[in-house]
Amino acid sequence: MTKTIEIKNMRDTRTISAPAKDCGYFHGCQTCDENDTCKLDRAAHKKWLINKRMSMIKYKILVGSNKGGVGKSTTTVNLAFALEKLGYKVGLADSDLHGPNIPKMCGIENVRLRGDKDGISPHIMPGGLKVASLGLLIEDRNEPIVWRDAVKYEFMIELLGNMTWGELDFLVVDLPPGTGNELITIMDFLPNLDGVVVVSTPQDVALLDARKMISFVKERNAPIIGIVENMSGLVCPHCSGEIEVFKKGGAESVAAELGVPFIGAIPMDGEIAACADKGIPAVLAHPDSPSTRAFMAVAEKCAKFLGADQNSNSTIASE
Repeated sequence: MTKTIEIKNMRDTRTISAPAKDCGYFHGCQTCDENDTCKLDRAAHKKWLINKRMSMIKYKILVGSNKGGVGKSTTTVNLAFALEKLGYKVGLADSDLHGPNIPKMCGIENVRLRGDKDGISPHIMPGGLKVASLGLLIEDRNEPIVWRDAVKYEFMIELLGNMTWGELDFLVVDLPPGTGNELITIMDFLPNLDGVVVVSTPQDVALLDARKMISFVKERNAPIIGIVENMSGLVCPHCSGEIEVFKKGGAESVAAELGVPFIGAIPMDGEIAACADKGIPAVLAHPDSPSTRAFMAVAEKCAKFLGADQNSNSTIASE
């Protein structure tokens, strides 16, 4: 016997079933008051809960690089806020457990998330964008996260299933470096993932790892929205000439070679780094800058790839 909950998805109407003896709580096991005494099927409940949350989100996007230091988190933050500027309802999930930098880049380091009977509420930014990160749950920002894979697995379930994301157009997930446990777990729980954005810098060393990321995503049969080349040339603040600090065009060449879209080049801009340190996304602080125009173009291409309707404010309704 199963009890059935009907959820209307934009693309189909699916039946998400939980075992007949499922508790039916809309929060994860780890934060449940009955966690120590519960005898029910926890694995089934976790899967059901994630399906319930994700069914209310139209498009789920992962942003990864398989490498640290290429500006992946910076790109993720500005992409999320760029999508919001286009008029979409957006959530930003930070799955980088060992370096949860999203709170710093959003200026919310001192915020701490709190839960209730329905789960944990993401922090809501002034424009409405929702943010969730491990950095908003730990008390000491200097404390290292020393977790084995089993604990990481449980947190990924919390991030996807226990956060009360609500109805969104986009959920943008910042991935950690590599193609390890966190990424595998997220992709296992998001079989209908809508797309992946791969971030790289132009030089060959970074592109070696980006190639591996692309191969991994293809093996999982997930759509690749495209490659973004970050730190792509420097505009001189004095003469406005362009300087190729890390050379330029490497990501575009790899995209052509591997048959995936190239969706934009973000120039090296000191204001992007300064904005990240100040906790203000560059697309908000400098709306007319070349870097903001580049981020907005990437966001528009992501929306176009997914077929998102910019003029529609409709979201998935649940019953």
